[in-house]
Amino acid sequence: MVQTFSRRSGLYILFFVSIFLLISILTAVQPAYRFSSDILNDWTKEMDSAIFYHLITMENRAYTQSFPEPEAEIPKLTDVFFELTSNVKPTDPRSLFGNEIPGFSIFDNKLLMASDNDFTHFPIESNPPLEEVLRDREAVLTGEEEEQEEETEEIESEQTTGDRDVVFIYNTHNRESFLPHLPNETEPDAAMHGEINITKVSERLAESLKRKGIGTQIDNTDFGQLLNERGMEYHQSYEASREIVEEAMAGNREIQYVFDLHRDALRRDKTTQTIDGEDYAKTLFVIGTGHPDYEKNLKVATELHALIEEAYPGMSRGVFQKDGTSGNGIYNQDIGDNALLIEFGGVDNTLEELYRSADALAEVFSDYYWDAEAVQSDQ
Repeated sequence: MVQTFSRRSGLYILFFVSIFLLISILTAVQPAYRFSSDILNDWTKEMDSAIFYHLITMENRAYTQSFPEPEAEIPKLTDVFFELTSNVKPTDPRSLFGNEIPGFSIFDNKLLMASDNDFTHFPIESNPPLEEVLRDREAVLTGEEEEQEEETEEIESEQTTGDRDVVFIYNTHNRESFLPHLPNETEPDAAMHGEINITKVSERLAESLKRKGIGTQIDNTDFGQLLNERGMEYHQSYEASREIVEEAMAGNREIQYVFDLHRDALRRDKTTQTIDGEDYAKTLFVIGTGHPDYEKNLKVATELHALIEEAYPGMSRGVFQKDGTSGNGIYNQDIGDNALLIEFGGVDNTLEELYRSADALAEVFSDYYWDAEAVQSDQ
């Protein structure tokens, strides 16, 4: 009995030593060929916790007294190896279905959510044919929204970046529009327009940031038209916008934050929050995890989400982590640090609600930015 236990213990020790050696090799290679810490973390999370507990008890027998099931056997090495190599857990059928059924794996994406959200709040990305995106439609603005666009205010903040533009804003899906402003459209995928679209929100956010003393550069490229001219498809939008971001970063070394604004295809009940009697379009931060340095962007998004929730409870839907299995997975966020994709509202929100949220985000971000600047100046 003792000899059998010793043999099995020796095999387990050899197995884990091999894993640590493999991890050392993988983390030592060039970044392009390296496994991310997220992948390694996922591997270890899938392992039965009893394995680690038994390893601890081998070093200190006193821990065996607190084990909930003293008779429990050490998990078989073959089972552990099978789960690590196949990513399939025999006790969880979802691990198999998620790999085999198209679209099923989306429900395994990670969402740091506000307390009232669930998987039905996951973002929905419109992906219509390019000809549908470019189709001419009637669009309207209310008198109040037109007045809001014409409003100009002086800088509100005593702090300023001067002539430095430290924020860059663009819109990969620049023609994403809103049904309340398209009187002849009812389908979410048809909410597209060449002028009344998400770029209006970008302009509002840029103006609000400038009033807070934060220099902002905004791009007005019509990527829908650019794709058409190049014979590309709508799903290649990020390839087209990547060139613009790279050009902006190369031409302005002062850029510290990059925001790509979109609108969600979810309906109004999922994308609207009433705060102090006024309706706000909810925001959602989308972080692509398909590149090794995504944690830097994730940190910024998580901190901004928390600050929004503190100042405007319920306005932020959270932080959505998305890999390449159900979308682009990178979203140009590998070009530089502090690159975020921000969903503003959904197809049923009005520009009035969206402008209100843009002003709120500018307020929160300005506090975040100047606090970060103060910390850096003290170092």
